[in-house]
Amino acid sequence: MPLLRLLLLVLLASPLAAQERWNDERTLTLVRSAIARRSAQLADTALRDYRARAHGYVTFLAQFGEGFPLPPAVVKSDELMVEVLWQAPDRSAQRIIGRRDTLLLPTDMNYHRDHLGVVQNNFPSIIRLGDGDEVQDVAHPLSAVGLARYDYRLSDSLAIRSGTQAIDVLMIEVRPKDDRQAAAVGAIHLDRANAAVVRMTLSFTRAALRDPQLEDVSVILENGLVEGRFWLPRRQEIEIRRTATWMDFPARGIIRGRWEITDVEPNVTPPPDRFVGPEITEVPRHLQRTYPFEGEILRTLPEAIRRLDDAEVREVQEAARELVRAGALARVGLARPAARRVSDLLRVNRVEGFAAGVGLSQTLGNGLTASILGRYGTADHRWKGSGALTWRSPREAQWTLEWSDDFGEAGGLAEISGLRNSLAAQEFGSDWTDPYGLVRGRVRFSSAPRERDRWSIELARERHRPLTVAATPSTGRYEPTLAADRRVLSAVTFGWSRAPAADPMAPQLTGLTQLSLARADAVSTAAPTFARLSAEFEIRHPVGAGLLIARTLLHGVTAGAEVPVQWGAFAGGPLSAPGYAFHSLRGDAMVAQRFELHRRAGSVPLRFGRFGSVPTTLTIAPYVHQALIHARDGGGWSSAPSLGIGVIGLFDLLRLDVARPLRGRGWLVSLDVARAFWPAL
Repeated sequence: MPLLRLLLLVLLASPLAAQERWNDERTLTLVRSAIARRSAQLADTALRDYRARAHGYVTFLAQFGEGFPLPPAVVKSDELMVEVLWQAPDRSAQRIIGRRDTLLLPTDMNYHRDHLGVVQNNFPSIIRLGDGDEVQDVAHPLSAVGLARYDYRLSDSLAIRSGTQAIDVLMIEVRPKDDRQAAAVGAIHLDRANAAVVRMTLSFTRAALRDPQLEDVSVILENGLVEGRFWLPRRQEIEIRRTATWMDFPARGIIRGRWEITDVEPNVTPPPDRFVGPEITEVPRHLQRTYPFEGEILRTLPEAIRRLDDAEVREVQEAARELVRAGALARVGLARPAARRVSDLLRVNRVEGFAAGVGLSQTLGNGLTASILGRYGTADHRWKGSGALTWRSPREAQWTLEWSDDFGEAGGLAEISGLRNSLAAQEFGSDWTDPYGLVRGRVRFSSAPRERDRWSIELARERHRPLTVAATPSTGRYEPTLAADRRVLSAVTFGWSRAPAADPMAPQLTGLTQLSLARADAVSTAAPTFARLSAEFEIRHPVGAGLLIARTLLHGVTAGAEVPVQWGAFAGGPLSAPGYAFHSLRGDAMVAQRFELHRRAGSVPLRFGRFGSVPTTLTIAPYVHQALIHARDGGGWSSAPSLGIGVIGLFDLLRLDVARPLRGRGWLVSLDVARAFWPAL
């Protein structure tokens, strides 16, 4: 052992800059020393046992939508205090002595028992998570078995602090020799002086994940130096992501655990009976609830569940996720029902009347998916539908080839959700859509996400036509449809989007921009060309106890000759011009600006049977809004200012808006599902 340590110190004296190869002798010597160090620590008679306390949060979050454009929403969070005991060589006992939870959405989910405690000894030689239901029987990278199954590379050198000490550490990258086998992938930081584990960041291959719906599992174990000699647990984090689809609409559940281990006392000689029975136990629930936690759990959640901002951790996680996605994409699946939203299956409007649809999706393997959607209108007696072939890379870049015969929406901006529109159209003859017939063939490329940004390019050939009213509502009558221009055109569209940051209360800018350049087939003697810019930007910034939101809309900004009316600018409705009738303002350019202040206005506890009592908060959102419309005939700009107030409640799912125009009379009242859920409806 002394000779091996001497050899290690000689090797580490050389610079790291030239170290780029996998499995060179220098790196393998370091790994063997780390394996020996792990075994030596377990057998070290100087560390007989230790006692500590672990304060942690285990949180369940939910996310949905194509590409998961919005940050995950907290559904349930548990705060725990755990008494931790360890005894050589590998005995562990943990007891939950304090626990409180906050349920923000109805759920009866339970965590696996091992999520409610901390990991001892940087995992044993065989790694299991979720009581073996999530990760089972993975060889530890720093084990004798792992040495034959993994590749290693010495990557970097840095200094970290442990208490008041500065520790020089070396980072070893780890990957499986065969990524089709159950294995870990990640990075391990070792103390330069003795090859002890300082930090481990691990994810797992597709074959290691037991549940087919598991997207990835990531773990961070960080140790601290105790009494200048023993590297013992200090901080731990775990993230488990499951992804499923309803029809073709994706949903994701996330479990995040975050632990701080404090009050570490070596060699306290605990009673032997403390290690009898299950590793993780708990005191009676009524005693757990009396534990004196500090502050309110909701106020500590943003810090406890924040996304990891460590660039190295993100890089390791993404490398593992790419391996997992590659394994999932390679599989061939059975045909299954498919729909992008509820409106693909059921809808009501003035053209189709009641329309019912059906869809199928088939995974072809190697990232290819074929899908087909069809819908029949009972009033216009006509089928609409689409077919698409999509290829998705492991890094989530995407190519789509699609043909469709369906409806387009004039102006391109939905003012209300599809669900609300169908109900209002059926019962009251209030159809807030301006559809036109659209037959289109297109090919689209969407880049892999880079941080929060994504861009796309699309080439399309389109044929436009007007539609007529064919349905009759239960009460009232429908307005005439838009007199759309007949056009056959070729278009190229450039797109950019920025997703929100993980913390919805943090200052941030989000946006969506599309620039379309089109050339129509000859209408008279020439082939007209024109352009359209559509954009939406939102800035969120905390203001005291509230949140200020500034939203800018640019829709239907057009230029060129003989622009079709359906590509024009339309305003009127809760988003573009609150208080004004739907699409009552029309022109060739529209700019709208809103300033809105969100403030919590208390909570109302609701009982959901077996889910228990759930606090639902109310948010008051007063706003001012200004829309500017430029007339097509050169009449200049006209303004449409308004004032309003929104009330957001029922777990932020519903929003009630009351708005009054400052030019004109009357009020506009709108009740709808929160806009974040519209893509599903």
